[in-house]
Amino acid sequence: MATPKLSKRVSTALLNALSAGVVPRVGLEHIAVGREQEAAVLLHDLDTVAAGGAAFRFVVGRYGAGKSFMLQLIRNQAMEQGFVVADADLTPERRLAGGGGASLATYRELMHHLATKSRPDGGALAIVLERWIAAVQTQVAQDTGLKPIDAGFDDRVEEKIRAVIKDVADLVNGFEFANVIIAYWNGYRTDNDAKKEAVLRWLRGEFATRTEAKAALGVRVIIDDDTWYDYLKLMARFVTDIGYKGLLVVLDEAVHLYKLSTAVSRQNNYDKLLAMFNDVLQGRVSHLGLLIGGTPQFLEDPRRGLFSDPAWQRRTAKSRLVSSEVVDSSGPVVRLEPLTQPEVLRLLQALAEIHVAHHGSKRQLTPSDLQEFLHAIAHRLGAETLLTPGEIVRDFITVLNVLQQNPGLTLSQLLQGTSLQSTRSRLNPTGDENGEFAEFTV
Repeated sequence: MATPKLSKRVSTALLNALSAGVVPRVGLEHIAVGREQEAAVLLHDLDTVAAGGAAFRFVVGRYGAGKSFMLQLIRNQAMEQGFVVADADLTPERRLAGGGGASLATYRELMHHLATKSRPDGGALAIVLERWIAAVQTQVAQDTGLKPIDAGFDDRVEEKIRAVIKDVADLVNGFEFANVIIAYWNGYRTDNDAKKEAVLRWLRGEFATRTEAKAALGVRVIIDDDTWYDYLKLMARFVTDIGYKGLLVVLDEAVHLYKLSTAVSRQNNYDKLLAMFNDVLQGRVSHLGLLIGGTPQFLEDPRRGLFSDPAWQRRTAKSRLVSSEVVDSSGPVVRLEPLTQPEVLRLLQALAEIHVAHHGSKRQLTPSDLQEFLHAIAHRLGAETLLTPGEIVRDFITVLNVLQQNPGLTLSQLLQGTSLQSTRSRLNPTGDENGEFAEFTV
């Protein structure tokens, strides 16, 4: 395999993130191996969303199986295809339902991470609005021959802006949303930065009271714990109307819903998730894709997981007529199976080549070296079939670093002089996937 051509910035991000046990945000295509069938299913969902439909999928895998990696890979692909994307990790403080700002915090995190191809690191809300207005101005100039300084030019621009947001105004809470977008145009038109910032704060759900919002923008509503999902649907329709293919929302670490201590809180969150799921299946939302990342326990635990709810069990359980070896891509759950040994070796080869290119080293591991490493780590863990990428990659990056820093050391000497353990074994010796460090994965 040829050495990947990637910038120093990307290789630094890849190696630093992987050595720290987290999923990198960039460069994932350079280390993506296997999962072709799963990726094809999720990419087909993007086609559905772009065509005006909606999609909802769970991406399920045990810790270290590459669940977060897959979500980030699809996120990056969606931006490349012209989608607006927003992603967030669910935490004890960020939920789907609950008072005290817990669900609004999820919405705020999504808006903070709103991203496009030209702004992949998040914070793209202002860029989306500014570029849309600039595009409308360009179109008006082409259609009318007027210049921005000519009388009537701004009025023509406003006509086109109002024509776009009229579509949004017909949806639930769409009237207020449309008025806020018009307020941003007015701020843009008059160079009123304070008004534009007030609009961005409102769209990000940062107004605490209706009184504050009315004073700043003249609207009587705010985005809150009860309405945040309605505004995601509005945002999906809006970004599509202004030229994007749709909105992809990625929510990872749904296991935190499973870990909620009270049954009532868990059920409320599962009910909210069910409402989102039903919206998609019943065709009540368009141009919106939802990806939810979780563990098998979150999905299948009959006491605390989604399977504790009969409605969810009916919608997500495998058909009894389909064997475990057959993948049903029409179902809402994409299950990540373990990588095969050839796929793991391809992953190690890619990492080794990136490491060599990054450090400018002439020393390269041979295929037999990779086999030796994989055999050693599998033997010392005691169960090769239970290995996951997250349990291999961090140890391998460490090995590469040590060999690079010690030119006289061979791989065999290093492996014979160390006691390799999996990431899970080091951080959670009991093997309990609900332990204190259970979420520390690749």
